[in-house]
Amino acid sequence: MVKNFKIFLTIVVLIGAIACTDKFDAPDNSVNPNNQVVGDTVYIQQFPVWEGFNNPHDMIVGREPFLYIADTDNDRILMMDVSGKIYGSKTVRRPIAIAQDFNLNLIVCAQFDTTINNVSQAYSAVYKLDLFSVSHNISQAPLKRLLPRTSFDFSRPLREYTGVCVFGGNDFYIARKGPVNSSPIDPDNSILIFKNITKSDGIKKDTLVGRVPLIAPQGTGIVSANQISSLTSFNNGTLDIVVTLIGENSFKVQWLEYVQTTIFTGYESKLSPFSCEMMDVGKFGKPEGTALDNYKNFYIADAEKDSVFKFNNFGDELQSFGGSNVMKNPHAVAFHDRTLYVLDTGNNRILRFILSTDID
Repeated sequence: MVKNFKIFLTIVVLIGAIACTDKFDAPDNSVNPNNQVVGDTVYIQQFPVWEGFNNPHDMIVGREPFLYIADTDNDRILMMDVSGKIYGSKTVRRPIAIAQDFNLNLIVCAQFDTTINNVSQAYSAVYKLDLFSVSHNISQAPLKRLLPRTSFDFSRPLREYTGVCVFGGNDFYIARKGPVNSSPIDPDNSILIFKNITKSDGIKKDTLVGRVPLIAPQGTGIVSANQISSLTSFNNGTLDIVVTLIGENSFKVQWLEYVQTTIFTGYESKLSPFSCEMMDVGKFGKPEGTALDNYKNFYIADAEKDSVFKFNNFGDELQSFGGSNVMKNPHAVAFHDRTLYVLDTGNNRILRFILSTDID
């Protein structure tokens, strides 16, 4: 891993010479007269607003850090730095979820179009975008399809891959949803496990090894996979995840803690129902994305409520804000260096905020 990052320092220097140099206007730190006041705290909007997207569905701050945006109806993954400079894009059919592994490659939930028996058919798909092999020249990055891969996969065209998160060792989870959930072995609503396994030839390969057990595919309570809209990992050496749900469920944002004891191995809800504001019944409408800051605070984008909620790691609500005059149908949030990025999907733009308490 250390070796990879040393190489990447060289990559950063090369990018300036090889990549597109389009740039959004530089931030001027102007104050919006509609700043959101929450108690003694103000969310101060940064300008300019970044526009030019078309129904974007996901956004992350990578480990470099670069921003990666799943610009859904523009059929592309856009790569830019945290100041707004665009470094390029990769054509991918209708991307909706994105994550980055520790080799700096991207894993993307998107769409795959094919022809079966002379009939055109669109399938949800999972891709791996190998940025490292092309020194982050994203337009040239090889795109490898991981799913669908079997004849059975192709027999289930209504399955959708909706979320992805990565763990140490470059293992990752994929969230899947669909209408067929009667099977106790392979329901559509599931979390799939991919492991980075070294094969007999010494080559590592992303291998689907099964699905996370003991998660109810249509559960209306805790530990549920009822139409997962996003997955978020903690990047702290654990297998804990945050899931957001848009199916019928009383608790639509759940922190699932991975537990190993002599009598049980699997996921349990870290926060008990009714124990905190994050676990109040009906707290969320349609949560679509989650981000964590360095203090393990949760930021949650709620598309139905046109809002971003913030909670501490006890589930207590902190500074939440929004409203249709600020954002519309937000689908993702990201946090980096005291700046909160909000994917304002309904307005096809990215908003940036800092907290007044973070101003030096």
